Formats: sequence, structure tokens, C-alpha cells
Amino acid sequence: MAKVSTVFRCTECGWSAPKWVGRCGECQAWGSVTEGSAQRSGNARATQVTTPAMPIGEVDVTLAERRSTGLGEFDRVLGGGLVPGAVILMAGEPGVGKSTLLLDVAARWARSGGRTLYVSGEESASQVRLRADRISAIADTLFIAAESDLAAVLSHVETTEPNLLIVDSVQTIASPDVDGAAGGVTQIRQVTAALINAAKARAMTTVLVGHVTKDGNVAGPRALEHLVDVVVHFDGDRHGPLRLVRAVKNRFGPCDELGCFELVDEGLKELPDPSGMFLGNRVDPASGTAVTVTVEGRRPLVAEVQALVSPTGAPQPRRVTSGLDSSRIAMMLGVLERRAGYRLADHDCFVATVGGVRLTEPATDLAIACAIASSVRDVPIQSDILMIGEVGLSGDVRSVRSLERRLLEGQRLGFRHAVIPRGDRPQIDMQLTEVPDVMTALRTVLKNSN
Repeated sequence: MAKVSTVFRCTECGWSAPKWVGRCGECQAWGSVTEGSAQRSGNARATQVTTPAMPIGEVDVTLAERRSTGLGEFDRVLGGGLVPGAVILMAGEPGVGKSTLLLDVAARWARSGGRTLYVSGEESASQVRLRADRISAIADTLFIAAESDLAAVLSHVETTEPNLLIVDSVQTIASPDVDGAAGGVTQIRQVTAALINAAKARAMTTVLVGHVTKDGNVAGPRALEHLVDVVVHFDGDRHGPLRLVRAVKNRFGPCDELGCFELVDEGLKELPDPSGMFLGNRVDPASGTAVTVTVEGRRPLVAEVQALVSPTGAPQPRRVTSGLDSSRIAMMLGVLERRAGYRLADHDCFVATVGGVRLTEPATDLAIACAIASSVRDVPIQSDILMIGEVGLSGDVRSVRSLERRLLEGQRLGFRHAVIPRGDRPQIDMQLTEVPDVMTALRTVLKNSN
């Protein structure tokens, strides 16, 4: 006979312990260990299978063919379109435009011959209709339901039989079979599991909108990201029009692609060529600015880095970053002080990007170092120079991937000179200066200084 025992399990990562502890021994989360029951069975018995096993070569791949959403930038992030039966989790800050984007996708899907069910747990149907009128997202086969009960949502699915389901948001849906308020860990896990089962059984593509915490992570248990097929982050500067879509997990395609949109009065507008938005005024450049090229997936983006370094009398100088990794900025400051002889310990340092883009690639190190040095010496860098390269702790400039693609993108935007790492020299009609270390690079870009 099966034996039932009590275990204490972490709601964040699933780690279990025989007795209660205040801190999870696996993910180190506080207060996440709760009491539950576990059933042990001495012998596992075979049961009837749902589908017979078959050779992999005989599996019908046409059942998983992608279908375009009608938005090329969104398709780029998803790997080409929506896969039948796939479950997508889209996370983003409040007010960034998640509902606007998905309502536009729902209308385009319906106009192309599909059936869409948009479930809103935060707004009424009339409020969603107002947004649909504003962005021209009206279609005959687009159905709207304002529900917060899981059973009612599944009933709507059976009635309308959609092939695209959008739930906005998963934290507002609750199951009556589970204790706790909507948005709790147990409720989110139960609701997500039920929607995934419905999506797989009906080959229905499902998009779940998720809230984020103050740290930018998806709210709820970490297991939620493991359950879904695709995790997409939708972010951007609240005070600017640029919106970026990134895939951090994708079982059906690459997870390093970037989609760019511009928020306008009529909704979201695609930006197939967004490089110009990440550049400042290049006619009369000021000191502390440098231009680089980053690669997001297969897309090269020309972006500008700005730095402001000023002396301070405070015992602890300020280090402020925007759009850049603060740890890499600290590393560049250490390299410049130790290897290039710049005194920065008594200076405030502010480093930011233009246009709200976030640069995380190491290939932007050289541009960051040159921008900081330009601000310290108050010498502007020529407006037609690109700086591409990763900087090591020894001050050496290392090679980067897709160098030729980066240079071609810079050449298309009018740049004629580039400072690159020493090594493979691409065949391109552009003045290239190969540098072995950051000191040589600084002498090259600041050679007009006194």
C-alpha cells in the first residue's frame, strides 16, 4: 500500500526537506519552504500509453509548421512565427505596451484566417474594445472575454475553439480547486499547468502575459519559465518611444534575437532599421562620446556610448550607469587606471547609452574605454570612427564575432574609419586601424589632443 508522508518543499525551485527550514538549501530563498504531502510507492506499474511510439523519421512535421503573426519584428524574435501548441510567456513592466502588442497580433491573426480568443483578467471587455479601436485591431474572428476564473476561461476555449489564446495576465487568473489568492505561487502553477494541457491537447498556440518584480524577473515560481516553451521580455524606456522584444528562452529557434518597435499614438510601429535611433548628434560631437556596433542575434546595431567624468571632493565617488552593465564599467575604470595611467579614484563617472538601448556584449568594451578617456581629457573623438573590441584585464583588445557584418553596418551609416582588434582583417572598403591593446587605441582616437 502506498505510504503518505509529509515533506517540506520550496515553492521557487522544488527543493524538498524532511523538516521545515526558513531558507531553501538550493536557491537560498527565504520563506519559500511550505508543508506538503508526498506519496511513495514501492513499485511503479505500467499503464496504457496515450500515443504509440514511432520512428522519429515518421513523425509528421507539418503539424508543427510555423505561422506568421503579421509583425516581422515579432516573428524574428520567435524564430519565424508561432508554432501550434506552443506556450509563450511574455513579461514586461506595467505600461510598456504588452497588451497593445498582443492585441495587434490577435487582430492580425484573426484577419489572416485564424480564430483568436483574448482573455483579459485586468480590464473589462469595453476597455479592451477602446484600445482595439485606437490601434485598428477589429476583426470578425477575434473574441474578447473578461474573466478571472480558470474554469470560465477553459469554457470559453471549448466554445470559441480558437487556435490562438492570449491570457492577460496569468497572475490574475485563479482556480477554485486551489487555495490561495490569484497571483500566489500555488495558483500560478495550477493555472499555467491547466493552460499548457489545453494548448497541447488542442494544438492551440497560447500566449501568457506575466508580471515582473522590481528586479525585472518574472513574478511567481521559477518553475513557470521551465514549463513554457518560449520566454519573451518586452522592455523599453518609459519616457521614450523605443520598445525592445527579446527572447531569453526559445525551444523552437534562437534565443538571442532582438525585435524593435516604436510606440506611437496608433500603437506599436515596427523598426526594421533602428540603428539611427541609437546615435546622437554627430555633426558637432562633444567629448565623452564613442560609437560601436553590437550584434543581437543576426542583427548589427550601431549605438553610441556617452561618458561624463568629473572631479569630486566626496570620499566615495559616484559610479552611475544606464543601459550598460555596471560590473563591466567598473572593470573598464580599473583597466584605464592601472594600464593606461588615468587617475579616476577621485572622479565621478557617469556612463550611458543613447536611445534607451541596453548593451551587454563585451564587444562594446573598447568604445566604453574610449568614451571615458575622451571625457577625462576633454577631447572629442572624430564623428566617423567606430570602436569595436573586447578589452581584457591586461589591457589587450580581443577579437569579436561577426566583425565584417559590424563594419558593413557602420559603413552603411556613413562611418569611414574603424578601430578593431589585431587579427583577421576583413576585406572592406574602409580605413581600418588594428590595435593590440587599449593604450594604442586611445592614442589612435585621441591623437589630436594636446
